[in-house]
Amino acid sequence: MTNRIEDLFARAFEENHHTRLQGGAEEPLYSPGEGGEPHTIHYREDYLASALHEIAHWCVAGSERRQQIDYGYWYAADGRSVEQQTLFEQHEVRPQAMEWVFNQACGETFRVSADNLELGLGPSEGFKAAIFQQVQVFCSQGLPERASRFVDILSEHFTVENPLASGRYCLEDL
Repeated sequence: MTNRIEDLFARAFEENHHTRLQGGAEEPLYSPGEGGEPHTIHYREDYLASALHEIAHWCVAGSERRQQIDYGYWYAADGRSVEQQTLFEQHEVRPQAMEWVFNQACGETFRVSADNLELGLGPSEGFKAAIFQQVQVFCSQGLPERASRFVDILSEHFTVENPLASGRYCLEDL
């Protein structure tokens, strides 16, 4: 499945954005291209969730951010404090909402990621509600350009009709 996602991503963005998607990494990482090399979105192992999540981060990042390693974002590894987890959740609403739409466009199930297994802190109810609300905004107002293009390509390939229909998304599913 991830090979198909890599191919679809390449079809959508390799030429115009000089960016490729590559699996097999121990940890996700975005690397801006140097010396004519393409920018690379590295995702974990061959996990679909990791690929779609990292694509969502790329779609959220503006042009200046896409010139920096990991978009210049703050990240604290597993084992974050409650305060760090709250900050993490604030920054993850848009990417995870976008990832949910990508999953819908693939006909796959989305799972919210709190990304903090060590302390056993799952996603807060507020985080889930914020993701749901952001998806509803995407459904009513549309996605940013790159995300919209990717959803179109995914839904065409996986024959999923109208992945932005708001009724596809239920808070209880999170």
